[in-house]
Amino acid sequence: MMKYAVSLLVGLLCGVALFIIVLLNNPFVAKRTLSPLSVGDTAVTSLSYTVVPTKTIAFTNSGEMRLQPHPKGIRLLREGTVELTDVMVTEMRDARGQTAGIGVKFSSRSERTNLLRGEALVDSAWYVHLPGRGSFFVEQSENYWPFIQNVFVPAYRNSANSWKGKWSGDLSTGPGALGVARVTGVGGSLLGQSMAAVESLSVQAYSTDKGPVSAEGRLLIEMPSDNVTATD
Repeated sequence: MMKYAVSLLVGLLCGVALFIIVLLNNPFVAKRTLSPLSVGDTAVTSLSYTVVPTKTIAFTNSGEMRLQPHPKGIRLLREGTVELTDVMVTEMRDARGQTAGIGVKFSSRSERTNLLRGEALVDSAWYVHLPGRGSFFVEQSENYWPFIQNVFVPAYRNSANSWKGKWSGDLSTGPGALGVARVTGVGGSLLGQSMAAVESLSVQAYSTDKGPVSAEGRLLIEMPSDNVTATD
């Protein structure tokens, strides 16, 4: 009897292992290698920011997630409607690394996530204010599946529970055509403007305990030509 139980257990473990391998290397998952905004003729503005919580101005969630709130004592998101939401306030820097403004990002786990299709989705919204230029909202869906494949899983496989290297990729998957985010100007010279954006992530170090150790995000925004400055 024990022999059959062991055989069944081994079979189940092999099945689970095979499923994970196929899931992580699904040949039917489309891979986007070129940002939609990189092939257009319209000028784009680049805004970069840190995604390391302790380096942001403020970061909060329910307090029960991998990424811990910052600074100490910040109010937590314990209400049921936002318990799976992260809120980040961060400095936005231009292409020269100089402060360009401030951004507030809300990110919530999406119910549309389907790992079998290579979709680990997050619904997010930005409010960005650029002094002297205006303000805008960004509405988008993000897919973190490539990040999970290339950074998150390798970090767990590592005996040190960490990952170091160089990975970058686009996150935006809509709602705009070609997978771009929808941008709406709400202040200053951007008021009433409809634009597009693509958000990307670049990671150099990641910890399974603390999350990103060295990582940076970037928003590429297709802005009207009269709103693009020399620093872009």
